[in-house]
Amino acid sequence: MVEKIRNNTLYFDGCNTVELAERFGTPLFVYSQTDISKRFSEIRKCFIEGYPKNRVAYAAKAFCSLAMLKLVEKEGMCVDVVSGGELYTAIKAGFPAERIEFNGNNKSVEEIEMAVDYEIGRIIIDSLQELDLIEKVCIEKGKKMDVLFRITPGVKSDSHDYIVTGKKDSKFGVPLDDEVVLPYTKAAIDSEFVNFLGYHFHVGSQLFDNGSHLQAIDVILDLVRKVKDSFGYNITELNLGGGFGVRYRDEERKSFSYFLEPMMEKVCNAFKEIGIEIPAMVIEPGRSIVAEAGLSLYTVGSIKDIKGLRKYVSVDGGMTDNIRPALYGASYTGIIANKAEEPRNDTVTICGKCCESGDILLKDEKIANPEAGDIFAVFSTGAYGYSMSSNYNRNTIPGVVFLKDGEAEWAIKPQGFEDMIVNDMIPDSLK
Repeated sequence: MVEKIRNNTLYFDGCNTVELAERFGTPLFVYSQTDISKRFSEIRKCFIEGYPKNRVAYAAKAFCSLAMLKLVEKEGMCVDVVSGGELYTAIKAGFPAERIEFNGNNKSVEEIEMAVDYEIGRIIIDSLQELDLIEKVCIEKGKKMDVLFRITPGVKSDSHDYIVTGKKDSKFGVPLDDEVVLPYTKAAIDSEFVNFLGYHFHVGSQLFDNGSHLQAIDVILDLVRKVKDSFGYNITELNLGGGFGVRYRDEERKSFSYFLEPMMEKVCNAFKEIGIEIPAMVIEPGRSIVAEAGLSLYTVGSIKDIKGLRKYVSVDGGMTDNIRPALYGASYTGIIANKAEEPRNDTVTICGKCCESGDILLKDEKIANPEAGDIFAVFSTGAYGYSMSSNYNRNTIPGVVFLKDGEAEWAIKPQGFEDMIVNDMIPDSLK
């Protein structure tokens, strides 16, 4: 654990969080490099050591910045991007292009051109139209691109419907019907302009049971056999996605090995049975790398106590830096950082400052007696907090601080009012 309590104060990766709030201001995202490195180390031991062809591609959508991608590079990992902006950030961070994999269900021609120009490692094709687009770009540029197909395995996952991605009715992936996927696969195998490697799937996010991953493995292995029997072609790479659950409140987080070891066993046994060399296997963890490595710090402002009903405690952030509670009811826990050892006898609702009744961060949470000026810490906000931040109500986006061994440095400076309006224009007709 990188969280500790000393002298009634919350510490995170050796840093006093109250002092962090005073030094850097609030709202503030805080990340522990120590915790991130520990997650990568755990994956390395169970997925890469002993399987030299395997790769880990950090899913940048969870949290993408120059500093984060530099850390991913230092850990020897790859990166999975889903937009031109994420790709651009990776390149600007000096990330090796051959270790970049490009996902996404609706890549533009311009994004595909970027990927081909940068000569990235993989494009993961998500739709029937995309192969043609990639071939046209490769023809124009005289290049060839390694590709995988993302398939929709049609399995059910136990998670919120907004983050379930492997069911048949999904905007993601190529349908698994033989009359669709097999001709499409043959076209890629025969193409002069792409090098078809294999298949990718993603069954959903925030999962605590490996059942849907194992079902998807069975589906994809059946497809591998069909490709071998139909076209005499050997699949050389499988991307097994991510979605491994994390602890937001009292969930029992499963180890990476709980998910990965049975999947690898299934794949290895099947490929030996088919008579094909065991493929390179890839996973795409994002949330499971950064969620618990991050927390958010806020300053308490107004307090509204409605007797017999609810006590609202307002903080200086809200849905603009953590939309997940309002978007799909995500639940977090937190603590008053400067009263960390005091009894949590007060039941309150932590709300943000946006002009929305739904701007609630924590509902009916037990905390110490709150007062204006207290520093409130919300745990496990490292994934999809900063990434999904907005300027709603013209609130500025908070900065990000990286911690390591008791030292703190800016990783992203906070947005100022001038930054927020830098692209605003007043048309001549209004002057």
